[in-house]
Amino acid sequence: MTPELLLIAVIVFFAILTQAVSGFGLALVAMPLFVQFLDPVEAASLVALMATTTQIIMLLRYGRALKIGGLWRLMLGSLVGIPIGVILLSQLDSEIILFALGVILIAYSLYSLFAPPIPVIKNPNWGYLFGFASGLLGGAYNTGGPPFVIYGASQRWETPVFKANLQVLLMVNSVSVVIAHVLAGHYTGVVLRDYAIALPMIVVGALAGFWLDRYINEAIYRKIILVLLLGIGVRLVLG
Repeated sequence: MTPELLLIAVIVFFAILTQAVSGFGLALVAMPLFVQFLDPVEAASLVALMATTTQIIMLLRYGRALKIGGLWRLMLGSLVGIPIGVILLSQLDSEIILFALGVILIAYSLYSLFAPPIPVIKNPNWGYLFGFASGLLGGAYNTGGPPFVIYGASQRWETPVFKANLQVLLMVNSVSVVIAHVLAGHYTGVVLRDYAIALPMIVVGALAGFWLDRYINEAIYRKIILVLLLGIGVRLVLG
């Protein structure tokens, strides 16, 4: 195995571990690390496949807590935003993509670390806007999680419900993003080879995360990840 493929395997493991413990974060961890040595389009295509696989595994674990009734507005909004994001990804210069990804990481990390509690959102139509924002970010950078996380926090979902609902929303995003990348011809032999390397690490990372979930302090773990993401975001912005 070449050093690049070994690095992909290591990144996949820690990205999946983060998703299994906290319910999200796969793309936030994997994308900024992958784009350091992979083409942004290749990285986004690979992460979309990883995300779909992981979310299926997550749903097998948390599916009983799923409350899908009010999620359709978020799904509809994301389906509108995804193709716009994919088009932007293929048209923008790689430096602009890396800078924008860095800004997203910095903004989300700082918000999550220091922001006051999110107020309850009672009007369900806000779901369209949060869904569109998630689709736009998901299509461009595979980072559609933050808008869904913020909306979930505003609805005061309990942890099992939060993790289950989030997997459904993210899977709708991921499957749609995969289809968009297929239609755009982004799944080259290189991307499929990298996914073959990633697949066993997805299973290992998920199982490790499910095991650690019983012992680890989720709040502390999330803060550690957010600090790391903040550092990665600063690096991407500064170039």
